[in-house]
Amino acid sequence: MTDLLTLEAEVRTDLGKGASRRLRHANKVPAILYGENEEPISLTLEHKNVFRAQQEEAFYTQVLTLNIAGKPVECLIKDMQRHPFKQVVMHLDFLRIDPNHVVHANAAIHFTNEDEAAKTGANISHHMNEIAITCLPKDLPEFIEIDLAGLELGQTLHLSDVIFPAGVTSDELAKGEDHDLAVVSANAPKAAKVADDAEAPAAEAPAAE
Repeated sequence: MTDLLTLEAEVRTDLGKGASRRLRHANKVPAILYGENEEPISLTLEHKNVFRAQQEEAFYTQVLTLNIAGKPVECLIKDMQRHPFKQVVMHLDFLRIDPNHVVHANAAIHFTNEDEAAKTGANISHHMNEIAITCLPKDLPEFIEIDLAGLELGQTLHLSDVIFPAGVTSDELAKGEDHDLAVVSANAPKAAKVADDAEAPAAEAPAAE
């Protein structure tokens, strides 16, 4: 995994759409590195290395190292453009990081024991697949795990129910109680809802005057 999070990069001086097209024909990926109040740098990476790395979930959530002219630079992937139908990475945006500065990132959610929760007959609905977080680079989690073993029928887990790793906070919760968003729900099956509705007493008709 560590090897996949370290990529060799070359500084690119030939810029423009035509230059980027020529790079892609040569199986290379144009990229840009910016952030931390430093000048942006245009880069080139080998497509085969990028394509292999981007298949790993950690590529999107962990600190990456770009070796640029022998100098390692720590960064995060901020954007990736893919070809609409070919398995080709078209462009990458990297954000420089400082170990002492907090970063904002999206952590993927891994739901565990979902089969246990479903044994109640519930339909499990995922309202989120990732959570916006803030932390120091060293505290970036590869993912956030949410155990559904104790989820009861009709229950909804919110962001405030999530156990975040040490040093990690939710961006939404930091905005206040009104942003305690739903993460996952155990909903009653539709057939059960229809039956409950059918058993409910009908409203009395208003008496005729």
